[in-house]
Amino acid sequence: MRAIWKGAISFGLVSVPVKLYSATENKDVSFNQVRKSDGSRIRYKRIAQADGEEVPYSEIAKGFEAPDGRMVVITDEEIASLGFKSSREIAVDKFVPADEIDPMLLDKSYYLEPDPAAVKPYALLREALESTSRMAIVTISVRQRLTTAVLRVRDGVIVLQTMLWPDEIRSPDFGVLDDIPEPTDQERKMAELLIDTMVGDYDADDYEDDYRAAIEGLVKSKLAGGDAVEAPSPEAPESSGEVVDLLAALQRSVDRAKASRGEGGSGAGSGSGQAAKAGADDSDDADGSDGADGSGAKPAKKSAAKKATTKKAAAKSSAAKTTAAKTTKKAPAKKAG
Repeated sequence: MRAIWKGAISFGLVSVPVKLYSATENKDVSFNQVRKSDGSRIRYKRIAQADGEEVPYSEIAKGFEAPDGRMVVITDEEIASLGFKSSREIAVDKFVPADEIDPMLLDKSYYLEPDPAAVKPYALLREALESTSRMAIVTISVRQRLTTAVLRVRDGVIVLQTMLWPDEIRSPDFGVLDDIPEPTDQERKMAELLIDTMVGDYDADDYEDDYRAAIEGLVKSKLAGGDAVEAPSPEAPESSGEVVDLLAALQRSVDRAKASRGEGGSGAGSGSGQAAKAGADDSDDADGSDGADGSGAKPAKKSAAKKATTKKAAAKSSAAKTTAAKTTKKAPAKKAG
């Protein structure tokens, strides 16, 4: 286990350095959302509701929605300016009888490990809590958030269990319970007799997560039977249409670079833009096709002119150099045809 917090228990003049560890872990069965046909993972993007634009992490802030629907944006700097600070002290407020703590108030559990130099005061506190059947009410601040908690003993280790605030407990409001007829004496005695016949000791090992065990068994049987798919890698090459997309992306990049320098668009004689479109445009001249499938290469009669354009484009940008090289390689295939 890895400690998630370091500090000290403070009661009276006694201070016990400790480390905080998560005492529980979630073992619920979790599934990934995948495409049924091939098991490819489904990914989600952070999309702004207003315009559908994807939002980078650097532009994401905390927002609090007011009752009237308006959104209040709060930055990390504003939260830090409120003055709340993380404390390295678990301050004991009082010791109370264990049966006074409503289990409904108890939340997350953590183990407290003593520093090697503080084992004796740790053991003293542990023995005092057990012998008096009491819990210690404490306050602890983690990640700028103050919360109340209790200290109790379990299996020889002091456990810190955070508590919910009283207003976080919902009040039940069930009208059907208001007019329940009183049970008769015979009914009450029969209920008590039934309880007596089912009395026993609790042993956690008597219970098992049947759902998790069933799912794990199903997964093992599918793996053993070869009933599993190799999900395609996100880096796997796609169809030949990707080449066209790459050329289009390079063309847009060249156009943007030229626009930033105040030059013209990618029309005739426009340097690197003409080089990027050479394969498609020349194919239109030769046989009327648009070359969208990547097979429309330059005719032989225009190779010399295009080589000059390619050299000029290569001096301007590395992106145009790559496009021109691809176009030049396609020319011999067209000539052979």
